Amino acid sequence: MATLNLFSQPWQPTISPSFFCCSNSNNNISYAYQNHNIISNNSKFHFFSNSRQFSVLSQFSTHSSKSGSGSSWLQNSSFASGIEYRKRPLCSVFPTKPAQVSSVEDLYQFICSGPLLDKIGITQEQVAESIDNWLLYGRYLCRLFQLNELYLSEPQKARIYHYYVPVFLWCEQQIEEHQSKFKDGEEIPPLVIGFSAPQGCGKTTLVFALDYLFEVIGRKSATVSIDDFYLTAEGQTKLREANPGNALLEYRGNAGSHDLALSVETLTALTKLTREGVKMKLPRYDKSAFSGRGDRADPSTWPEVEGPLKVVLFEGWMLGFKPLPVEAVKAVDPQLETVNKNLEAYYDAWDKYIKSWIVIKIKDPNCVFQWRLQAEIAMREAGNPGMTDEEVRDFVSRYLPAYYAYLPTLYSEGPSGSDPHRLLTIEIDEGRNPILAS
Repeated sequence: MATLNLFSQPWQPTISPSFFCCSNSNNNISYAYQNHNIISNNSKFHFFSNSRQFSVLSQFSTHSSKSGSGSSWLQNSSFASGIEYRKRPLCSVFPTKPAQVSSVEDLYQFICSGPLLDKIGITQEQVAESIDNWLLYGRYLCRLFQLNELYLSEPQKARIYHYYVPVFLWCEQQIEEHQSKFKDGEEIPPLVIGFSAPQGCGKTTLVFALDYLFEVIGRKSATVSIDDFYLTAEGQTKLREANPGNALLEYRGNAGSHDLALSVETLTALTKLTREGVKMKLPRYDKSAFSGRGDRADPSTWPEVEGPLKVVLFEGWMLGFKPLPVEAVKAVDPQLETVNKNLEAYYDAWDKYIKSWIVIKIKDPNCVFQWRLQAEIAMREAGNPGMTDEEVRDFVSRYLPAYYAYLPTLYSEGPSGSDPHRLLTIEIDEGRNPILAS
């Protein structure tokens, strides 16, 4: 395989780096960078407003956690907490001296060793034929996450080429298959892809990366989370008062704490954004309101999306959960009985809109505590308000019963109504890296 000029692909209008080649020898290429800038005023990264924005940024902290888990995969990142980074130049930390990068052959071998290729149906021959696209998508993601593509660590390289790019290619396959079902001239509704994954495992960052890649290749996408459909502060108070003593419904999170009518209205409207000029606003939730108890954000602050949408990325920690026999949930926690009853209405409000699924699988729900603890430690060390270790433990304890009750069925059967051919299950390790796909 011939060595490829890593920078031979044209940039999209929103990205404008300039660089020059310094040397070329022994199938390795050396480059120096100049004038690294990213134009960032046209983005739709409203998705990461308020605390959800920081949930992404906190995963990029270079601090080691007190739990001994070490630094995150995004080492040497210069993300600053509390700053809406899409308003800042992103490529400001690259070295100015020439750097050696591996040959394309080495990267090709690394890509082919990834755990997801077989499941998404990509052969080594197809990787070879499309290596230019792999490099291009990798370069986009390096710019997005402020990584120097010439100095990627193994965890960084794995996250990009074993995880984000393969999942993006799978989503592209799903979109093409979805669109092929419609005749010429028919309005094609956007494909809704559901992302079900426990808190802290990186689903929001994954969706963030995918949304960006869709943007740079010219596909209109929208992102929405189940968090956007939480009850108002008033509604949450009524729920708490109607369930005295039930710790699972004392705060937002579990089934029953969402405005399902709002979710139906929103998802229905999104699937109708098939024409130019048709617009709608996406609801958002402010978790910082009422001293952290949260409230729906003022509609004047909701972001607007415009058709024609090609894909909707819908993420949430309990997407795809199915109601279970009462005795089964009571055996986990008696307080789950009410939550289980509430869950019966969720298929019609959420899951039936989802045509393709990505389920991120973990081995032990207790990882959620460690991941959340890492995020809160990063927030505190960055000078932002964060929960204490005990507050994190209390917070996660309100979700763990649902994980223990519903995850086994989700993993063994898939979400309700899901097509096995349109379901990608990705098992991740404690470092949030994929180790298996099924």
